[in-house]
Amino acid sequence: MPCLYLSTNVKLDGVNIDPIFTEATTAVSTITGKPEQFVMVLLKGSVSLMFEHNKEPAAYGELVAMGGINSKVKKDLIDTIGTILENNLSIPRTRFFLKVFDTTLLKHDNNHSKL
Repeated sequence: MPCLYLSTNVKLDGVNIDPIFTEATTAVSTITGKPEQFVMVLLKGSVSLMFEHNKEPAAYGELVAMGGINSKVKKDLIDTIGTILENNLSIPRTRFFLKVFDTTLLKHDNNHSKL
């Protein structure tokens, strides 16, 4: 289940955020190849965020997924989610950072230290 968590310093009061949820869900599903019903999107506004030494509109996002992540997928997610934020919240694409994390790439350490 891919989960996209977006935080922005933009105030969302009075803003129609439904298109962001719809567009982001479709984008994550299409780009990762996961069904839309398994995509979760969280959006938080009015966070304290400074980027490039100023507090102009900016956003930070994290996408966590179980498989399906490669370099092209990362690039497409960054481009598409950046465009969604720019179109809906007027956040310039250059003021958006997305961390992409694939949980299947975790290495498990089976060595246990003895007390």
